[in-house]
Amino acid sequence: MNTLLVVAAVQDGRLKRSTFEVMARARVVAGETGGEVVAAVLHPAARKLAPELMRHGAARVYVMEDPVFDRHINAPVIDALAGLVADIAPRLVVAPSTESFKDVMGALAARLGAGALPDVSAFGVDGDEVVAERPVMAAKMMARVSSQEPLVVVSVRSGSYEASASPVDGEVVSVAFTFDAATLRQTLREILTSGGGDVDLSEAQVVVAAGRGVRDEAGRDLVLELASVMGAAIGASRAVVETGLFPATAQIGQTGKVVAPDLYVAVGISGAIQHVAGMVNSRIIVAINKDPDAPIFDYATYGIVGDAFNVLPPLIEAIKALERN
Repeated sequence: MNTLLVVAAVQDGRLKRSTFEVMARARVVAGETGGEVVAAVLHPAARKLAPELMRHGAARVYVMEDPVFDRHINAPVIDALAGLVADIAPRLVVAPSTESFKDVMGALAARLGAGALPDVSAFGVDGDEVVAERPVMAAKMMARVSSQEPLVVVSVRSGSYEASASPVDGEVVSVAFTFDAATLRQTLREILTSGGGDVDLSEAQVVVAAGRGVRDEAGRDLVLELASVMGAAIGASRAVVETGLFPATAQIGQTGKVVAPDLYVAVGISGAIQHVAGMVNSRIIVAINKDPDAPIFDYATYGIVGDAFNVLPPLIEAIKALERN
């Protein structure tokens, strides 16, 4: 049987939305190939997360509970996944293309002698071949990539598929794992989280992103207020990050975060391809820019031509009025 092993992404003790997006596609591929979907969770409280994975179609959930997984460190993650793959022999190992998995994917594939298809936006199985598409040249073009290796490791960009539940009566399998922390050659001292207050940028359903048109502290304050009333995470283009108005952890684009929210509000962002590469999978894009010829309008679902300093105050007040009513 062609088993698809989905590696769950966990943040702050919760499964990331991108895990369920991968699960949804894995179910389709399994149905087409006569396979089954199983999942792996590496976390000190992994067993508590298993029911949600079964609700999204995992026939078995392999749980590895060890304190070393509380904070992401490469070596134990690679050891744990390599051991699990050797035991269950899946056809595919699929995971969300998170920063954590990107960090271990190459080493894991090398350890397993597997093919690797990183950061794809679509994947499937065609006979003996695993095929995929991935954005290249700052997402201006799509490349078709493939591997005929017996085992292939795939990472999937956030927003590539729609998450959907498909409950099954699955099984939880505890996998013994021990790791000698004294053998670690790296130390994790600090984790820098994304900008956006209490809302995680990479998981947010609504993102308000600022560009060069925000200009100064007054513009930044308007963006922060709009994000607050919308319950949104805060992002930024590289240009405005370099001015110091927003932290580097808020940067979205080819050299920043990749996001795929339900709603993306681009404030004063011109739409350079390097930025678009990080948000083009957003389901609804609202662009606010005073230049009617700004490239961002080519990607926008809705566009507002106007200066952010004139557009945002009445927009904020309108949202507040809706909340009061």
